[in-house]
Amino acid sequence: MKASATSEKEQVLSELKPGERTVMDLPHGGYLFLEHDVPFLIIYRNIPDDKATIRLARTGASYLILGKEHFDYFKEFLNELTKKMSARFGSFILMEIFCGAPGSTEFVILGPSHKLPVSLEVLRDELDKVESRRYGGQLLTARIEKTKQRQSQTKQAFFSIEEIKDYGGTMIGLEVPPVYRDVEGNVYPLYFRKFREGFAAAIHKAVFEFIRVQTSSDLESFAALGKRKIHEEVFKIDRGLTEIESSYQFLLLVSPVNIQSMRERFFETNFEELNAYHYRLLPIDPDILKRKLYDLRIDEIDDPAISFLFDEKREEIDQQLTMLKERGSKNFFYRSVRLYQGLDKKIVSEAETILQNISEDKYQENTKTLDAKAFGRMAEAEFDFFRIQAPDYTCRVHIREDVNVMMVSKGELYLPADYTLTKSEASALIQHEVGTHALTYYNGSQQPLSQLSQGLADYDSLQEGIAVLSEYLIGGLTGNRLRTLAGRVIAGEALLDGADFKEVFNLLYSKYNFSKEPAFNITSRIFQGGGFLKDIIYLKGLVELRDYLVQGGNLEFLLSGKFALKHVPMIKDLTDRGLLYPPKIKPRYLNEVGFKEKMAKLRQGISISEMV
Repeated sequence: MKASATSEKEQVLSELKPGERTVMDLPHGGYLFLEHDVPFLIIYRNIPDDKATIRLARTGASYLILGKEHFDYFKEFLNELTKKMSARFGSFILMEIFCGAPGSTEFVILGPSHKLPVSLEVLRDELDKVESRRYGGQLLTARIEKTKQRQSQTKQAFFSIEEIKDYGGTMIGLEVPPVYRDVEGNVYPLYFRKFREGFAAAIHKAVFEFIRVQTSSDLESFAALGKRKIHEEVFKIDRGLTEIESSYQFLLLVSPVNIQSMRERFFETNFEELNAYHYRLLPIDPDILKRKLYDLRIDEIDDPAISFLFDEKREEIDQQLTMLKERGSKNFFYRSVRLYQGLDKKIVSEAETILQNISEDKYQENTKTLDAKAFGRMAEAEFDFFRIQAPDYTCRVHIREDVNVMMVSKGELYLPADYTLTKSEASALIQHEVGTHALTYYNGSQQPLSQLSQGLADYDSLQEGIAVLSEYLIGGLTGNRLRTLAGRVIAGEALLDGADFKEVFNLLYSKYNFSKEPAFNITSRIFQGGGFLKDIIYLKGLVELRDYLVQGGNLEFLLSGKFALKHVPMIKDLTDRGLLYPPKIKPRYLNEVGFKEKMAKLRQGISISEMV
């Protein structure tokens, strides 16, 4: 056994090739996950009844889990690994984490504060930010203790101070307060997720300071110290979420199938009578899907960013499934308010400004010379443009009698059979529907995580913001289009205030001077399902996106999949770690004449009503 263990250890230490990783079980119950280009290692000694602490160790790019016996084997292994990594990088930092006493609320950093003042102070300050337990009144603190002993007093040392100094390494001990579990050892799962997220960020930021100053490593960001490999179990959960969401088309199922007859009846009776909304039969059982949804072990994902994104998405799918059960009821409306997060007064004010400054172009409404087939040919030409960049692009156009609005679902473009529009509108909507929604679906489908094609939670607002912005960037954003987006916000506010269908229609038709067709279209969409606030996000998304660009945000980065602006730091983190990729295909408007000039205006904070 000893010869075998020695042989395996020598094999591991002889194969530390730059740009690669070692992931393997070690003898005596050990486990190694080592990124060869990261001069940092978290160490954890596996002990009984220390629930969840091991998962803190697994948040690092490189970590070593020690077995419960044969300490001398692991000591020798660490000594040899430290020599080898220090020789490559000029130094190597090791951090052993271990649990403090029950009832402790203090992080204790054991290290050479005189040699690493900046790194340890960063660690202390960041650990001070780890979220304390709100309900238990547990306020967390952190302190630095200068000591030669870098491990728990009950544990044997891996190195003497002289040894690790000779090897070129640095050892830090970190005592972690076990506030994420109760005295019986039961873990608080929701709090632990927040604790782990703050803990990981603190470790990575502090260690990056050390690496940047003390080693020859070329790591560019503390994000590179997070996990760089997605575990197969994470892929299974990702596929599970996608399979559940793909089994139904939410927007299609909340859209009425009888919108044409509703419109005809409403106009024939001089805006007095409205047929009832009729919907497609549900092809799924929401309760069965919810059961599958909560069988997914998202709580066991060790990467804090992915765990957060998946947990958030599960809650959104839960909301949608409940809404499908409640179509046509007031409860549908209440859940819609929660799903789309209500309506900010700033957005309402923006909508009112647009409607005050821009009058409806009724001539444009009467010059719709393109039908659904002609528009479909334009869309296919745009798909061909994508195929030049990615020959495997396969999405196409569907013209349907039972669709009341143009939409993209799973990258496919759906058109109402009776759809008509102007040439100017057509150019804008090609970039809106195809150049944004279909494009980001495809780019998301090229990511390791399929949720980037389905859409992370609350992705809709940014998606529609980019889509409307694309209309502006190709010179196709019209006054009527902006009025429609503003009218949707006004209708949404009226709905929130308790107005019924006729009251909202008359508000748009009489007060804001919409023609009857656009007034009906806006109103019928806002009342589908029982009250549906999705349409408010178009203007909301545009305003938020403009503000993001004013602050220096990168537009092209947002095209790598479907996510929300709030997710940008996490998506950047995952991209920096090599877990996600930049966009594979890009829209036509990035190369349009005048693109740079328009972007310059956006970054200067152009008002929305000036974008026509």
